[in-house]
Amino acid sequence: MFRPKLLDTLKDYNRQQFIKDIMAGLIVGVVALPLAIAFAIASGVSPEKGLYTAVIAGFIISVLGGSRVQIGGPTGAFIVIVYGIVQQFGINGLIIATFIAGIILIIMGIARLGAIIKFIPYPLIVGFTSGIALIIFSSQMKDFFGLRMGEVPADFTDKWQSYIGNFQSVNIYALLIGAGTVAVIALWPKVTRKIPGSLIALFITTAVVQWLHLPVETIGSRFGSIPSSFPSPVIPDIDFATIQKLIAPAFTIALLGGIESLLSAIVADGMIGGNHKSNTELIAQGIANIFSSIFGGIPATGAIARTATNIKNGGRTPVAGIVHALTLLLIILFIGKWAALIPMAALAGILVIVAYNMSEWENFISVAKGPRGDVAVLLTTFFLTVLIDLTVAIEIGMVLAVFLFMRNMIKFTDVNILTGEHTDKEEGRDKEAVSNYAIPKDVEVFEINGPLFFGAAYKFKDAIRFIKKPSRVFIIRMRYVPIIDATGIRTLREIHKESKSRGTTLILSEVHSKQVIDELRSARLLFAIGKANVTDTFARALRRSDAVINEVRSERKLY
Repeated sequence: MFRPKLLDTLKDYNRQQFIKDIMAGLIVGVVALPLAIAFAIASGVSPEKGLYTAVIAGFIISVLGGSRVQIGGPTGAFIVIVYGIVQQFGINGLIIATFIAGIILIIMGIARLGAIIKFIPYPLIVGFTSGIALIIFSSQMKDFFGLRMGEVPADFTDKWQSYIGNFQSVNIYALLIGAGTVAVIALWPKVTRKIPGSLIALFITTAVVQWLHLPVETIGSRFGSIPSSFPSPVIPDIDFATIQKLIAPAFTIALLGGIESLLSAIVADGMIGGNHKSNTELIAQGIANIFSSIFGGIPATGAIARTATNIKNGGRTPVAGIVHALTLLLIILFIGKWAALIPMAALAGILVIVAYNMSEWENFISVAKGPRGDVAVLLTTFFLTVLIDLTVAIEIGMVLAVFLFMRNMIKFTDVNILTGEHTDKEEGRDKEAVSNYAIPKDVEVFEINGPLFFGAAYKFKDAIRFIKKPSRVFIIRMRYVPIIDATGIRTLREIHKESKSRGTTLILSEVHSKQVIDELRSARLLFAIGKANVTDTFARALRRSDAVINEVRSERKLY
């Protein structure tokens, strides 16, 4: 359940791979620097908190994680939820929510829920990811255009109304810095992919602003100097009342972190031909978030873009992730103070690119052209994320996806009357069709096709109403019933009870599924119906029907 990949990779580790890991780690550490600062500022916290998170969480995720190449740290996906928590509960509330989220992630890993998270509907993921991307883009307009305005409203519509109302205050220098950053990041890959475009853009824009003394806001002018040391660890004071207030956002952090980390690990597996350990990864993510919160950091998870950068530069073991964290630590200790010179417009330009890459607009359009149920989940999650809240979006999106799945499952469950004036739909193709057998006059045959669960049980009840008069024997064919739940058990029990009161013998035919047999046995329904009345073939069900009818006739002759 918990075995870090680091232990597996060190068995056949060599000097050549060590050099590759060091180079990849150095490059990813440099790539992570502007992103960690930008994500922290966009989340409503000071820039150093993003750096602390990248170092502490990045180190722990690499040492204890279940992926060979996963790079952990703050990501754009958390911006929306972190900003909302900070606005509502303050920095202390964020620290406690992150701490609780870490505990939840550990519990999820211990409970082996790693595989389950992989099955979260794709339209739901695309919906909230695209929604987050739009919110990130919207949150950067003040700094991108250098607008002279007060605090940016949290609400999406209020935010844009405020932008429009203050648009006359555009700082042309900030706009040029922001647009120049976007242009450099977009065009730099044509020069080389070894050095990240975001870093080049920061160097160029910072140098231009300082050299020309441009009147634009910088990290230093807004937040002051960046500390060159780590804060002391502080375990948050948590009581039951605090847990009640923060459990919902903490659960959202945990779910979002689990989803993104495992998605990143899956993408990484595809790139290196590996196989990550999902439950180990969840536990590592939980431990990383606990320690991040203790040092005043923000939520962390696996970062897809940084993980891909690690792989492309030769990283193949967790050593690269460890080097990435140590690189950031050295930057903080020795040259972190120079980060205060970075223009806010440049960070806004970086986040505009992040939002564009995160939007997955091609996937959004592809899902929007798909089945109506997927479109409903996609648009519901997207608009709720943008207009209401990410927590609400995930909750309602999941509920909607489950209901739509149930509806589709119900469509696959069929209940057919196969005797009397009704015919077997499969009689031309099915060797075991009822039409191939001689059915006694006093026998009624039903067949259930598909799962007999609470969503489909009503179909069975409705079908039984078509029986005009009680028959001597009532056969239910269950050869195509893979699963049954408590509602299905209850429905069969009611039918058995009603049949018994009418003097009808109930026979269950072709119960092949082990799950169905186990549920019938544990509910003692097999005992109630009688072992002789549960058959493995339809032919035996008919022979049992003949025996029951003959017994009834014999009893009549006696009386």
